Amino acid sequence: MNIEYEIKYHQIEENYWWFQARRDMVFRLVQDLQLPRNAAILEIGCSGGPLLQRLRSSGYTDLTGIDVSEAGIAVAQQRGIPNVWCMDGTHLTFPDASFDLVVASDVLEHIEDEGQALREWARVLRPGGRLLVFVPAFQFLWGKHDEVNQHFRRYTAAQLTARVRASGLQINRSSYWNVSLFFPATIVRILKRLTSTSNRPAKDDLFAAPPLVNTLLTAFLKAENRVLQAIDAPVGVSVFTLATKA
Repeated sequence: MNIEYEIKYHQIEENYWWFQARRDMVFRLVQDLQLPRNAAILEIGCSGGPLLQRLRSSGYTDLTGIDVSEAGIAVAQQRGIPNVWCMDGTHLTFPDASFDLVVASDVLEHIEDEGQALREWARVLRPGGRLLVFVPAFQFLWGKHDEVNQHFRRYTAAQLTARVRASGLQINRSSYWNVSLFFPATIVRILKRLTSTSNRPAKDDLFAAPPLVNTLLTAFLKAENRVLQAIDAPVGVSVFTLATKA
């Protein structure tokens, strides 16, 4: 990840509308699994730990987080979050069958060898354990933001489920997320592509949203999340898959 973007990310990840809404959707999906509060949960790409904080405040007691970013892990430790480690998601040091749930939000697209990563995530799951993966959707939405983030790819739902299934897991559910912003995002990305120049430096999409706009966008997407708990969406800015280890 671009170092300037990483610094910005850790500064805003707790309150920025995109991250708040995505964490809300992840949390809803975890709650729907009805796991016991002592279930062993691993978050890959935990950054400064806001999802782990949410899970802990909801009563989950066996939480572990990893991230390749030393800065992110340092932030998590400063926030008093235990069991967070700097670790490569493609080479986990945990024993086989260590976790009941593995969550990876916007991580897989950063990893060149996606197959190796998914096999590792499946390896550390216990029989009956779940994997929840979120990734950016649709290659035609590729933009400067992906370059700044050092992404290797974006996914369709079919591509993501095929990759997860190839790791030996059974697919339970797959859906797009952030449906409402899909068409505006598509128009913006196309316009940027048409007007961009090759010598213009790549910039991320994390614009400084005024507090009211940030609040409204967060509330709007959280309302959409309640709908997406029950139905699968055909398009969206992101896509997620939930799978089980037999």
